Amino acid sequence: MILVTGATGTVGRAVIDGLLELGAPVRALVRRPETAGLPAEVEVVRGDLGEPDSLVPAMRGVESVFLLSSGPELPKHDANIAAAAADSGVSRIVKLSSGRAGDDAATDPIPMWHRAGEDAVRASGIPWTMVRPLGFMSNALHWAPGIRAADTVRAPFGQGRIAVVDPVDIAAVAGRSLVEQGHSGQVYTLSGPQPLSPGEQTDILAEVLGRPLHYVETSADESRSAIIGFGVSPEMADAITALRATALESFTSVVHPTVEQLTGRPPRSFRDWALAHRAEFAN
Repeated sequence: MILVTGATGTVGRAVIDGLLELGAPVRALVRRPETAGLPAEVEVVRGDLGEPDSLVPAMRGVESVFLLSSGPELPKHDANIAAAAADSGVSRIVKLSSGRAGDDAATDPIPMWHRAGEDAVRASGIPWTMVRPLGFMSNALHWAPGIRAADTVRAPFGQGRIAVVDPVDIAAVAGRSLVEQGHSGQVYTLSGPQPLSPGEQTDILAEVLGRPLHYVETSADESRSAIIGFGVSPEMADAITALRATALESFTSVVHPTVEQLTGRPPRSFRDWALAHRAEFAN
């Protein structure tokens, strides 16, 4: 049995779909089972990463865990999962981390949270694999309301480029790490096939949608305010803004061969991703 946390999010759901295609038994840990909306083949259990007692029954009979957590409580949540997994005799943990978690010079919140989470997983004594994407193509969905309403993408750090990766490719690497031997102790940094700026992503979306789109560079403060406007806490908005600023560093534009090495196929392009999600941007 494979336990998946963060099961109803973009990456977690992709991991579940990939595991089902491989014929693996899947259990999903969710806070509200009644609204999970997962396939019937998935065993859905209630649990909360912040409530250690709720994790004990979720671990029964589990061999592998896919660990996905986020936010300021991430280190605590990862430690809770790692402890429960160790107590239950789990054989491996595959953690979704940050591309910059291995860079000690990265002192902004998100890589620091993930670095602490990785430390907790390693300290558990359970064989582990760290999956570190540089960035997510699915973050472009945050632009969908502006595209639908005004054919405009508003985003900061226009000169920055990130080799964003499709969540489907992240899930493919995670799935193999969960079901195959030979991945213990490995750190997999993942990227898509090319680094792209917000303006270049906007041009690709315009091509896919078949209409002109406009990119407007905003300030970091404007971006932070917009994030808070979506209901995100100020602390998390600060962390996201700091992460977005790292697009100006060369680290985020490096293309890594990991996806193709592990899956046998090239990573999907941003255009491929946009075609798959075209309806979400259409007005």
